[in-house]
Amino acid sequence: MSEAGFRYIVRIASTDIDGSLKTVYGLAEIKGIGINLAYTMCRILGIDPEKRVGYLTDSEIKKIEDLIRSPWEYGIPSWMLNRRKDYETGKDIHLIGAELIFYVKQDIEREKKIKSYRGIRHALGLKVRGQRTRTTGRTGITVGVTKRRK
Repeated sequence: MSEAGFRYIVRIASTDIDGSLKTVYGLAEIKGIGINLAYTMCRILGIDPEKRVGYLTDSEIKKIEDLIRSPWEYGIPSWMLNRRKDYETGKDIHLIGAELIFYVKQDIEREKKIKSYRGIRHALGLKVRGQRTRTTGRTGITVGVTKRRK
């Protein structure tokens, strides 16, 4: 391969990606896209997953960005999208980058406002998903527990 067509930094979906990464791992650098979705995108677009991001052509990058904007139009199943049955619209959508962060914060605030169990746990800064809290998740200078002497 010649160095003429290589770019060290490629901008895809407003994220700077290292050109030396393989396409799949480069796409996974975008917040909201995982390895499995990246492999699916490469397969649908006919891009070699082993190809380095720096060697992608402008037309391939344009195709990738178009697929990221509307994955359902390319036949990606709804179970691969990261926001199914959106709270406001009821549609299956896929969010990336800052938009994803905004929606997650909005969801947490809604949970706090309606005072659901999850919202209360978020508000108190405790674990939300049922993990144990007896020994883990401690903050401050808490050290191990000592046995009481009889």
